[in-house]
Amino acid sequence: MEMITVLGEILRRPSLGAILGEMIRLMGPIWVAVIVGVLVGWAWKPKWAKHLGKDLLDCSKTCCSPDTPPSGVAGLGPLKFQLPSRVTSGSKDVGILEETSACSSSSISKCSWSQAEEEFANAITEEDLKHLYQLVEGKDGGPDWIQMMDRSTPAMSYQAWRRDPVTGPAQYRCRTVFEDATPELVRDFFWDDEFRLKWDDMLINAGTLNDCPTTGAMAVRWVRKFPFFCSDREYIIGRRIWESGRSYYCITKGVPCSSVPRRDKPRRVDLFYSSWCIRAVESSRGDGQLTACEVLLFHHEDMGIPREIAKLGVRQGMWGAVKKMEPGLSRYRKERASGSPLSRCAFMAQINTKVSTDYLRSLENNAPSISEIKEQDLPEKQLGRNIPKLLVIGGAVVLACTLDRGLVTKAVIFGVARRLAKIGR
Repeated sequence: MEMITVLGEILRRPSLGAILGEMIRLMGPIWVAVIVGVLVGWAWKPKWAKHLGKDLLDCSKTCCSPDTPPSGVAGLGPLKFQLPSRVTSGSKDVGILEETSACSSSSISKCSWSQAEEEFANAITEEDLKHLYQLVEGKDGGPDWIQMMDRSTPAMSYQAWRRDPVTGPAQYRCRTVFEDATPELVRDFFWDDEFRLKWDDMLINAGTLNDCPTTGAMAVRWVRKFPFFCSDREYIIGRRIWESGRSYYCITKGVPCSSVPRRDKPRRVDLFYSSWCIRAVESSRGDGQLTACEVLLFHHEDMGIPREIAKLGVRQGMWGAVKKMEPGLSRYRKERASGSPLSRCAFMAQINTKVSTDYLRSLENNAPSISEIKEQDLPEKQLGRNIPKLLVIGGAVVLACTLDRGLVTKAVIFGVARRLAKIGR
C-alpha cells in the first residue's frame, strides 16, 4: 500500500521530467544495491559456483531432449539436504549405474593389489579407534555440543547435536535407539551396502574396492545424489569394526585411492567422517531388559558448498531422512529371519578386531573433561553476520532472474538469501 501511495504521488507531478526524476530517485538505491550485490557475489565466487550454471544447463538440455524418457525426482538420505533434488533423466541414471558398476566390478578388480596395498593397509588404524572412543566418552577436547533435535516414533527415538569447530565443516552427534533390535543386527544393517540401496534413496551406487578377510577392513566406493544445484558426489570410504564385548566401534572415513581416477563428475568428497558406536541398552519400556540398541553417530564432511547452506539443509532434512531408517531396519530383520543369504558387506561386518574394555580405557590418555551438552541452540557467530540484508537480497534477485529455470529454483534461492540475511540479528 505504501508503494502504491508513493507511486501515486510521483505520477501527480506536473511535468514528465519531474516524474522521471522522482522515479530515478526512488529506484536508484535499489539498483545500486543490486550492482553492489553482484560485485560482492562475483568477488566471493566459491568453488561450487562455477558448477552451478553448467549443472543446470546440462540438466535442462537432458530433460528437454526428445529422446529422453520421463524423469523422476531424486530422493534424499541421512544428514543431507531436504531441498528439491535436481531432476535427472532415466537414461542418465542408467548411465551412472552402468558406469559405477563397471568401475566397482570389472575395471577395479583388474587393478593390481600392489598399487593399493599401502593405502589400504594404512586407511583405518588404532588411532581412528582411539578418536572414536574419545568422542563416545566425550573426551575428545572439542567444542561444546548444542542440541538441535529430539524426536521419536513408537519403535525409535532420535536426538541430534551440532558443534562448529574453528575450521572445517560443522560436526554432528546423533543418538538413535531402536527397540527390539540387537547390536549385531544393526551393525550388519548399516554395513550392508547392497541392502542400503533399498532404503537410502540418495545412494545411487556402491561397490567394494578392496577387503581384508583377516581384519574385516574394507574400501568401498559410493556415488550419492545431491540437490538440484549440485553435481553428484563420489566417496572413497575406508571402514573397519572393533568389538569390545557387545559394543561395536564402526569407523568409516574418506581415504585416498590411486586406483580410482578423480573425475569432474561425480565430484569426489575427500573430507568425510561418519563413525558409530553400537551397543545394547535398556528398553524404554522400563522393564530393565537390554532389548534395545543404541547407535551413537559422529559425522562431518566437506560437501563443497557454503557452510551455512549445508547446515540449513541438514537441519531441515535431518528428521525426514532419519525416520526412513526404522522401516528399513524392520525390512532387514524380516529378510534375515527368512534365511536370505548374507551379502559380501554383511559378511565382512561380522569380521571384527576384538579389544578389551581396559585397552579402550587406556586410549583416553588423560584426555580433557567431558564436553558440556547445551540444551538450546545458540545464535551463529560467523564472519558473514554483518552482511547487509539489502545486499544479500539484491544479489539473490539478480541470480534468480539470471537463472531462468522455473519457480522452484527461484524459491530456493530466495529462501537461502532470506536465511543468510537473518544472520547476525
